[in-house]
Amino acid sequence: MGNILLNLRYLLAPVLIIVAGAGVLIGGVMAWLGVVLLFVGLLVDIATKFETTGVGYDSEGQSLGWASFQNLTMYFMLPVFVLFQLVMAWRVYSFMAFGGAEGELVTTIFGLIPMYEGITVVNLIGATLSSGIFIGIGIIYGHELSHTKGFGFVISRTMMALSGSAHFCYAHVYNHHLELASEDDPATAPRGRTIYGHYPLSYLGQSKFLFNMEKERLARMGISFISWQNRWIRGYLMAVPTVALFFAAGGWIGMAVLATVWGISNFELEALNYLEHYGLIRVKDQPIDYRHNWDNSTAFTSWFFIEIGRQADHHDRGETHFWELENVGCPNTGWGYFVVFFIALVPPIWHWYMRKRLAAWDTHFATDEEKAIATRINKEVGYEGTPFVGDILQDAGNVDLGMRSAKK
Repeated sequence: MGNILLNLRYLLAPVLIIVAGAGVLIGGVMAWLGVVLLFVGLLVDIATKFETTGVGYDSEGQSLGWASFQNLTMYFMLPVFVLFQLVMAWRVYSFMAFGGAEGELVTTIFGLIPMYEGITVVNLIGATLSSGIFIGIGIIYGHELSHTKGFGFVISRTMMALSGSAHFCYAHVYNHHLELASEDDPATAPRGRTIYGHYPLSYLGQSKFLFNMEKERLARMGISFISWQNRWIRGYLMAVPTVALFFAAGGWIGMAVLATVWGISNFELEALNYLEHYGLIRVKDQPIDYRHNWDNSTAFTSWFFIEIGRQADHHDRGETHFWELENVGCPNTGWGYFVVFFIALVPPIWHWYMRKRLAAWDTHFATDEEKAIATRINKEVGYEGTPFVGDILQDAGNVDLGMRSAKK
């Protein structure tokens, strides 16, 4: 039973994504279900601050994770993505067809929840927000599969294209994982930047990376940049069916809905980058160490986000299955991702919260070169003089604080 629960706990996000999609399909006030679930997630995250581990290993050293089950779950998220978009497009169509009225009663779910033909303006807004939130959460599977090859990578590429981020798969693996915490990594937010400022800079910076990578690659091959072999162009063209679907469903209103869904989902993607590496510093061409990540091993965050919070081990062993990642003792932000995400949404509170942890990082983890850079940046962004009192990074302070290289 224990082994079953170890594996089934990672179904939290898939189940809730389907539930949120069902809410959009039913319509009415149920269209807001995804928004409600976001705040429920915050409360659960607050209540489950205790740390957990991955699935672990048996007495013979074999992983207790069900590789086939976990991989099939990740692959299954692609059709879920497609169905979610079809449901949202249908809701846009029903809004247009009934002029913003609910129309006739179609059925009653469980004898309690009414489902109407159309949808009102207010509930269409709820459906759009719910779709953006949970399609964005589903992107974590696109991230996980971007570290695979063959079929898994194709699934990842397709999921990211359907989310308007076709550049992610290549930029994440060949830019972020190689340039982490340096000035050449657009996904690492420097000290002083807000989550709102980071979103466009990271998104466009990663897209620019793939643009330049393809420009150089095709030039070496003697192929024109305007070519089907250009993965930057081809990736964005993969989103054309989604754009056409929403335009057919509701014209420019459909385009506005799709832009909002994509905007929210990609904001969440870049928010994860923001939370995972904010303010950390690495001198370019120096080894990437565990300390260049903010780890998170709290229970609900670990299960809901399929261990994505174990960033240090992930950046050390990028192709390792998520359920086998371990807590390697690097600094962390103290709370789960739901909590720190909501904190980041209010920049003054975020800076107050993180500048203390960065002061501790500078004291305990930074090399002399990194401290020099930190001193300069702290002065520029107003972090200068932040006192380090006690072990602010106590979750990481109980283990070896030595510099353990993540590049073997």
